[in-house]
Amino acid sequence: MIESAVRRKILDMNIKILFSSRVVDVKMEDKKIKAVVLQNETQIEGDSFIETTGSTGPMGNCLKYGNGCSMCVLRCPSFGGRVSITKKCGIEDMIGQRKNGTYGAFSGSIKLNKESLSKEIREKLNNKGVAVISLPKEQINKGKLDIKVCQQYALDAFAKNIVLLDTGHAKLMAPFYPLEKLRKIKGFENAKFEDPYSAGLGNSIRYLSIAPRDNNMKVIGVDNLFVAGEKSGFYVGHTEAIVTGYLAGNNSVRNIIGIPLLQLPVNLTTGDMISYSNEMMHKEDGNKLRFTFAGSIYFERMKEKGLYSIDKQVLYERVKKVGLLNIYDEKLI
Repeated sequence: MIESAVRRKILDMNIKILFSSRVVDVKMEDKKIKAVVLQNETQIEGDSFIETTGSTGPMGNCLKYGNGCSMCVLRCPSFGGRVSITKKCGIEDMIGQRKNGTYGAFSGSIKLNKESLSKEIREKLNNKGVAVISLPKEQINKGKLDIKVCQQYALDAFAKNIVLLDTGHAKLMAPFYPLEKLRKIKGFENAKFEDPYSAGLGNSIRYLSIAPRDNNMKVIGVDNLFVAGEKSGFYVGHTEAIVTGYLAGNNSVRNIIGIPLLQLPVNLTTGDMISYSNEMMHKEDGNKLRFTFAGSIYFERMKEKGLYSIDKQVLYERVKKVGLLNIYDEKLI
């Protein structure tokens, strides 16, 4: 139900949405974007631009670095493949690598139709939100852990078990799973994939287009282009996209009216995440690292630096101390 609710919220905020529109080029003047060009040759002018195209696709990349088009939710055949705005501006994007040196990484999960699973598994998901099913020895494949995006889940438990999360559908924490093998497991005899449709063969390939940016989320080399989400780093997760998106949006307005850009301090988790990930990804083998609040190397850093807390009052005082309470609620224009 979330998509329609989000769409209504955006429209209620008087934000104009251009559906079925794809930016394929830019019009530059010195180091500034004057306009973006849509596939139908319409030009949209602006003072600041934010690129959140992500780092997945188009189909040729999934064919070259993956197992072909898995018919994922991006629907490149319907709408056209991702075009890198930074590359159109003449900026060289970074490309992520797997441990073996292959470019990109498989998206880390697939979705099963919950109603196609056994009653026992459905009840576990409905009541607990999670179901863990042990795999027979012949189906354990630890090699899959190294090819996926979500390194916080690259644990033996995710190789030895099927881990399902209730996200409306049943989210299976593996990049892909051959359907015939899956249906041999008790409870999965009638399993049906929801996304990607070809999740028995492969998944989308990500981390193929990361922009060089500063800690204000501004692209280095373009005066009025900002980035957020996976386009801005080797990030995993919605929270990371939200955090970088808030900052990019705020700074895009600051850039228009000529006031100093906001840089979040490193004694806030969000500021440290943005700064640390930016520093690390430019080091040797930095393109093999993955950053998320949910686990892996950054979660360990959060704990080491004393940044991790679930005490709302502690977090409130921390933000208050640096003078950034409700910073995103301030109307700049």
